[in-house]
Amino acid sequence: MKQIPIIPIEPEEKEIALFEERKKIYPRHQTGWFASWRWVLVAFTQLLFYGTAWLNWNERQAVLFDLVTRKFYIFGFVFWPQDFIYLSVLLVISALSLFLFTAVAGRLFCGYACPQSVYTQIFLWIEYKVEGDRNARMKLDASPLTTRKFSLKFLKHFIWLALSLWTGFTFVGYFTPIRELSVEILNFTLGPWEIFWLLFYGFATYGNAGWMREQVCKYMCPYARFQSAMFDKDTLIVTYDKDRGDPRGSRNKKVDYKAQGLGSCVDCGICVQVCPMGIDIRNGLQYECIACGLCADSCNQVMDKMGYERGLIRYTTEHALVRKLDKKAMWQRVFRLRTLIYSGILLLIIVLAAISLYLHIPLKVDVLRDRGMPKITETGAIENVYRLQVMNTKEQKQHYTVKVTGAAGAELLMNEEIEVNAATTKAFPVRVRIPASSVQTGSNRIRFEVQDTDEPSIKVSEKAVFIVPR
Repeated sequence: MKQIPIIPIEPEEKEIALFEERKKIYPRHQTGWFASWRWVLVAFTQLLFYGTAWLNWNERQAVLFDLVTRKFYIFGFVFWPQDFIYLSVLLVISALSLFLFTAVAGRLFCGYACPQSVYTQIFLWIEYKVEGDRNARMKLDASPLTTRKFSLKFLKHFIWLALSLWTGFTFVGYFTPIRELSVEILNFTLGPWEIFWLLFYGFATYGNAGWMREQVCKYMCPYARFQSAMFDKDTLIVTYDKDRGDPRGSRNKKVDYKAQGLGSCVDCGICVQVCPMGIDIRNGLQYECIACGLCADSCNQVMDKMGYERGLIRYTTEHALVRKLDKKAMWQRVFRLRTLIYSGILLLIIVLAAISLYLHIPLKVDVLRDRGMPKITETGAIENVYRLQVMNTKEQKQHYTVKVTGAAGAELLMNEEIEVNAATTKAFPVRVRIPASSVQTGSNRIRFEVQDTDEPSIKVSEKAVFIVPR
């Protein structure tokens, strides 16, 4: 029998998409306990951001970062570049707070206080008020362009742009006094950098909150990627109780669902519809989840209508879910050694920072010795020349006395009392004369003492070197 050669069939080539095509999410408007708390945080953060820029303190803007003069005003404090340590402490406190909140309750910051989430929520609320709820928006987008559709879209984007530009204006107002900035806008005298940052920040707000939305959280924010490193089985997370909810299915409210072999989940899909990230929490914890709790609100409302117990979707821990722990036992495990260590370190740093700010001396002194050769006077005394730089961080003009110590007979050849204007730095040329018998050849240690005449407790002592030629 003649054998028929077998010709191998090459498998059909398939294109694999490296990027998932975006499907627009239409979150359903939701009310409830978690939704209310989100709006409380929106009101608080935006009142803080938009309102603080207009507060006055000592006849100036309360919070102002003056980059030109390198002064940072925060209510009663004036910080200079030399106070960079406080910025470092603030960053450490922020990082530890993030670790603590994440270890306790997951992505609380993302769901309730992150600017991206906050502004997306505001923009979605505007969209809801202008275009309607989820079904109305979907129907509007699918319909052909009409006068009504154009009007609604134009109104929505006009409000978005107005809010975005106001946000950019407020942001720039923390670096240029906001009242002066208002006058410049009205007179069309804005500087190029002010125009750039106003438009840039406004465009970023409009683009991120209006268009990109969940894409920022999913693909741009690194926190979503490394959050799992800070989670454990005793971290509170928004969770679907699978044992209680499955098998899912629709049912008649009057019929006993347990007799039908069903779980508590009626498979209505509302938990997916309200999610701003477009995920199904019933599939387990996903990195896209921002822990906003809207799915829990929606599920509780459905449970109320069906006459079932609330909490099918709720904040709980993996251990509590698996081991059927009650709330007391769950909370005992939430506040475990890890979170107590975070809390202790955070509290210690905050207390030390507060003490440091309380004891903060509003006077800084730098001494630079002139590079010229020391002068020998007719009487045999030695003279060195210095540059004394005095920084007054108070917002009032101050008077200081200057003394030099460290060698017998040391004499300061300048007015012992100096004057420095409010929140400024002033340099003074200083000559120091010391009898040759009081110092040795080479380097000698001396000190300049600068003291506030009105508040003697404010005093700074700075080291310097007195050179005696051979």
